Amino acid sequence: MADPTNPLGELTKMFEQFKLPGVDMSTLVEGRRKDVEALVAANKSAFESIQAMVQKQTEMLQQAVQGVQEHAKGAVAAGMDPTKQGELVRKAFEKTLADMKELAEMARDSQAAAMTHITQRANEHMAEIKKLIG
Repeated sequence: MADPTNPLGELTKMFEQFKLPGVDMSTLVEGRRKDVEALVAANKSAFESIQAMVQKQTEMLQQAVQGVQEHAKGAVAAGMDPTKQGELVRKAFEKTLADMKELAEMARDSQAAAMTHITQRANEHMAEIKKLIG
């Protein structure tokens, strides 16, 4: 039965049966384990960022709907002139642009964090290959 805490354990045992001169199979398997860990970390980072973006979009939508409702009630009750209505529309548009910028920054930061995990592992991978060859 496979050990759930070490999913590559069976693979390691299998590779160790094939003794190749000059090739350290446990090092190869360890490298693949690190590859999987880097992918898991990158995916976790991306998932957490997506959750944060969805939460932020939900908050933005709720605020926008509340704002429209409040402005509509206020405009009707006060018999607001078109100049003030135009000012409210301009402010709502500026808020929407600021929110879109914030979402874009969140997406950029998410991608940067995921790429950091993958780049770091790629660099480690190259060092491992050089060590095995050299």
